[in-house]
Amino acid sequence: MNFKNFNWGPGLFLIIYQTLLLVTLPFYFFHALPSWGMILFSFVLLYLTGLSITAGYHRLYSHKTYRANRFVEIVILFFGTMAAQGSVLRWCFDHRLHHAYVDTDNDPYSIKKGFWYAHFIWILEKPRKIEQKVVPDLFKNSLVMFQHKYYEILMLLTNVLAFVFTGWLLDDYLGAFFVACGIRLFLLHHFTWFINSLAHTWGDKPFSQEQSAVNNYVIALLTFGEGYHNFHHTFANDYRNGIRWFHFDPSKWLIWTLHKFKLAEGLKTIDAYTIKKRMVTERKEILIDRLCNLWYIKKDEMEQNINILSERILNKIAQTNALMNNYRQKRLQRAERAYLNEIKQEIKELKKNLKEDWRLWIKLSHQIMSLKPFQKAIF
Repeated sequence: MNFKNFNWGPGLFLIIYQTLLLVTLPFYFFHALPSWGMILFSFVLLYLTGLSITAGYHRLYSHKTYRANRFVEIVILFFGTMAAQGSVLRWCFDHRLHHAYVDTDNDPYSIKKGFWYAHFIWILEKPRKIEQKVVPDLFKNSLVMFQHKYYEILMLLTNVLAFVFTGWLLDDYLGAFFVACGIRLFLLHHFTWFINSLAHTWGDKPFSQEQSAVNNYVIALLTFGEGYHNFHHTFANDYRNGIRWFHFDPSKWLIWTLHKFKLAEGLKTIDAYTIKKRMVTERKEILIDRLCNLWYIKKDEMEQNINILSERILNKIAQTNALMNNYRQKRLQRAERAYLNEIKQEIKELKKNLKEDWRLWIKLSHQIMSLKPFQKAIF
């Protein structure tokens, strides 16, 4: 790397603290072991700082998927600063460029430049100058600008406070230094960096085949719910990453909880039919490509089934949306109850039929994707 282009402050900090931590940790574990209280409290700090990045820096400030109470913002900025990942202004500027130019040379941490570049090396390069036109909303936020102006001091103070408080609370300053600060920062940094590297490498692409972002449940476990990255890059304005109830997404759960306590509002979501429409469109291309590599007697028939069923689903989604919009308009116009009930019944029947077609689509998809090249299929 060209030293003229080296990002000296953050670069030296990240290299030195990780090197010293890995060298000295064996000596610490040889002479002492952290208590369960220390491990638990460090885990809590890990989640507080991690969620401040994912639910705060990412979903609140970068994508504006919800609005937070001023007190919540202060808490997010406090623990986000403790995460030692740069100021909100710098973080969001880079991230918005990432979404605008994903997988191109203008992407600050493009996976196309290599796994380790996207994971860590990009941070060692001198950053681009922050352009106000990319983050104009954040320039108007006094809390964000205060954090940006005094970021280095605040980062140091918040971590010193975490060290002193943990050491005092558990009467173990050595453990606080190595576990609550050192190991916690190390894990948090790499967990967050996994979003730029692993979440663009290992997984599936149910929503968009055109870009490198992938969905992966395992990555979600390590990244506070950010592992459903293919969905996020397709629908970046949704406050959720994991859209199903069983998807591990603590950032989503935190935002939802804040909303229930009137501490967050304006939660943005993409409706289920828009998501299904995108999934069918993407899956159709995958299935037809899959058929090209299969040799069996009903290939043409299966391709026809794919086209017919996908078009039928897309048409029913369009009809359902049209009927629902019509229902809302007629209700505002105070239409007769009998007429409204008639529309509701049509919507109910369409949803029922759509559900059946969706089951057939899933079954057809599984049948085709389970076939191996040159294997003959019998339907």
